[in-house]
Amino acid sequence: MPSTASFSARLDHTRQLIAEADYVLIGAGAGLSAAAGLEYSGEAFEREFQPWIERYGITDLYSSSFYPFPSEEELWAYWARHIWFSRFRPGATELYQKLLECVKQKDYFVITTNVDAQFEKAGVAKERIFATQGDYAYLQARSGNPKTLVYNEEWVKEALTATHDCRIPSRLVPHHPQTGELMSPNLRCDATFVEDAHWHTQAERFQEFVEKAFERKLLLLEFGVGFNTPVIIRFPFEKIALTAPQATLVRFNRDCPQLQFEGIQNFVCFTEELASVIENLLPKQ
Repeated sequence: MPSTASFSARLDHTRQLIAEADYVLIGAGAGLSAAAGLEYSGEAFEREFQPWIERYGITDLYSSSFYPFPSEEELWAYWARHIWFSRFRPGATELYQKLLECVKQKDYFVITTNVDAQFEKAGVAKERIFATQGDYAYLQARSGNPKTLVYNEEWVKEALTATHDCRIPSRLVPHHPQTGELMSPNLRCDATFVEDAHWHTQAERFQEFVEKAFERKLLLLEFGVGFNTPVIIRFPFEKIALTAPQATLVRFNRDCPQLQFEGIQNFVCFTEELASVIENLLPKQ
């Protein structure tokens, strides 16, 4: 399907690909959550983080994740609000629910670099999701050992209630229950990122899915994946499309639609607004 084909032609072709696919592999990056309305800046951010904006001059949730807060009490007051804002405040977004509606009748698997659990909230079973970069809902030992995670929802609620003047009480600074070590969010930013038993199980399930689907009609649906971490989804999807005999790659990307690997024959691209495309891909009643 040439990129110059009309929007309706590409939609029709993609609907047919979904209908005929034996397996569907979904790859999702930050662009999908942004299209769903989960922004790292904007009015909601400015409203909820106004004290931090005034005191520290932060401008968005991404850059402020690296801010050198002068104390643990200030650091964790910020992170409690960040985690709540991004992970526990939003419910299942309509866009993720509609995407699931498009593929729910197929044998599918999800690999995502997003850490907001939107696929799980939309109704995708945990066993079908490989969240490679972590999950806001978990804390880990700051050193990366032991390889265990701590679910943080109750701590977040308590820390939010206790936050005053951009600080939490020292008693609420999180320490690992096994070692007493200071903790950090379970987000991949360096070599200390904890890949726990569940992470490794899902990595194996992802590999097994690719292997069983490789020789069959495999549809790769790639949503909002740019060049921040292309080796996780973008490049592997292109390699599968290049080498799997019946694979087709459908890329949904407004800013970076281009292919990196030459020779991919079965490729469809959408640069149109993601919400509109998924709406138009919904099964017709």
